Amino acid sequence: MTRTFFCRLALPLCGLLFSGHLFAAEGDKPLLQEGKKTLYQRILTTPGCKLSDNAGDENGQLQPAFSSLYVYQKEEAKGQSWLKVGPDSYGKTLGWLPKSCTVDWKMQLTLAFTNPANRDRLLFFKEKESLDNILSAPDPVSLVAPLRAKLKRDGHAEGIQAQEPEYFVDLQKQFYLLPILSGEEVMTEDGFYTRLLNVASVSKADDNAAAKQDNDVNQLKGFNASVVFVIDSTISMGPYIERTKEAVNKIYDKIKQEHLDGQVKFGLVSYRSNTKAVPGLEYNTRIFADPNQVKDGADFLQKVADLKEAKVSSSLYDEDAYSGVLSAIDDIDWSPFGARYMVLITDAGAIEGSNKLSGTGLDASQLRLEAGNRGIAIYTLHLKTASGKANHTKAESQYRDLSNFDSTQSNLYQAVNAGDIKMFGQQVDALASAITEQVKAAYMGDAAIGSALYAKDEGQKLTAEQKLLQDTALIGHAMQLAYLGKRNSTQAPLVFQAWISDRDLIKQNIPTTDVRVLLTKGQLSDLSDAVSQILKAANEGMISPTKMFEQLRTVAATMGTDPNQLKQQDSASIGDLGVLGEYLADLPYKSDVLNLDEETWKSWDGLSQEKFIRTLSSKLRHYQKYNADVDRWVELAQGSDPRDRVYPIPLEMMP
Repeated sequence: MTRTFFCRLALPLCGLLFSGHLFAAEGDKPLLQEGKKTLYQRILTTPGCKLSDNAGDENGQLQPAFSSLYVYQKEEAKGQSWLKVGPDSYGKTLGWLPKSCTVDWKMQLTLAFTNPANRDRLLFFKEKESLDNILSAPDPVSLVAPLRAKLKRDGHAEGIQAQEPEYFVDLQKQFYLLPILSGEEVMTEDGFYTRLLNVASVSKADDNAAAKQDNDVNQLKGFNASVVFVIDSTISMGPYIERTKEAVNKIYDKIKQEHLDGQVKFGLVSYRSNTKAVPGLEYNTRIFADPNQVKDGADFLQKVADLKEAKVSSSLYDEDAYSGVLSAIDDIDWSPFGARYMVLITDAGAIEGSNKLSGTGLDASQLRLEAGNRGIAIYTLHLKTASGKANHTKAESQYRDLSNFDSTQSNLYQAVNAGDIKMFGQQVDALASAITEQVKAAYMGDAAIGSALYAKDEGQKLTAEQKLLQDTALIGHAMQLAYLGKRNSTQAPLVFQAWISDRDLIKQNIPTTDVRVLLTKGQLSDLSDAVSQILKAANEGMISPTKMFEQLRTVAATMGTDPNQLKQQDSASIGDLGVLGEYLADLPYKSDVLNLDEETWKSWDGLSQEKFIRTLSSKLRHYQKYNADVDRWVELAQGSDPRDRVYPIPLEMMP
């Protein structure tokens, strides 16, 4: 079953500039895409493209392959079409390119590889038909296995242009452009919706790559780990704090015996709640032990000696767990460590980002993304004590979201029923031991590098401890791949156009890529403004739904869209009102914002309306973090205006 996908996925996000930005004269703007009012035409250069001063001049200057340029003018010369191009959307032009050496880039979407730890390496096919045949086959293994065998034996196989590197290519550390040119969605024989994507690979060749490919075993001798405990230290947590100290001390003794003193380091961050509401809590978060500064077990115990449970109760049952997690992410330098683990220990839910007592303004999904950006896996040991029975369901939902490690599709949430201190101790001991064993194995030469198994999950029932060990082994594998990828400066394959599947060809429940939306500073600012206006209207809508949609019409006008034609459309959706219009309309996911109409809003109860507002608020706060993250703004064309640098925003963070 196939359905057209290009119009949904190929959202023309590129070159977007709302009418409020007037940095160039009216005649100096790029050409608009056909049928669009705000989206400019953009192209990618192919290898061999030459830039000339005049249309028709074939003696131009060779351009870097895969530069992203705006189209300002079109002209026919010497029997072919030519494009006048510029590096940005602010009136600067460079010269003329033959259209034949360019590819239209109607979207500003790019792909990021997922970590290949629990799947096979992604294959780049020359023809869509070859890929389609595999996904529609009753037994895809029979078609894929011979291809992989030939690739392994000969380094090439018929119909395959390239394959994903063995090691993880981290977009956060080394930006690469894997733009989506077109695509369609199919249902595989196994019943999974999968996107077949026509992409271009735009990484640059590294002449020294071969020299960097040292022996895996030798490289992994430098593989080390950091384990940071994030502990709720409010009233009732005393026994668990002491048992955690005991576990870390035991592991340090083992580390010393194994001569791994420099390979595994432990840290500890404590959190409570808002001190303005209850000054007696003393602090919201505090770093007691930074793993970069801890020498050994005795030093760790000395640094955490003053950690005790609070003497007064917080104002809410929920505590500010998210502040503790964010402090561990942002205030500790994780860069010296190949494996990065955080262990959250708590008996209460987390204060939501929208609550005035929140120290972060963020929720679980945003913190999970922040941790993922640093390569940190978050385990949660949730103490389900009798006193918190009414809080358990909510807290478990929060922490399951927080503890989903996207790289391996592992969920690292563990419940400690009845807050059993003995069971808790066993789980802490097992976790710390499993992490240490992973580092020891790498140090001793067990690289754990290999392809995902073809065998499907047989649904074997595992104990909580077995699952913990299995997940930790898989995550350790993923972190080794990331570590080796960084050591070898691994890059995306050097292919031009090819077809890929966004799910593993055999394990079709596992994604091979994530979508990133590339937004400029101006676009991110405009998006933030629009979301702020929607939030204002939504808050008013909790009192008067009609008034909310009146506010949205005002927003539409503010954002440069004429709302007059919509005045008679009482049930118009937010998308129809033009608030975000061409900006979001065709993204490959269901937008809560764009699908909302007045009738639906009126039908929601107060809790549903509040959830909508809270989700949108947390995304707005995340946009502010993106804006301030100076290290990850990327220049797509040499010499472009700094305002046209882009930030790779995860698709799920769009409104």
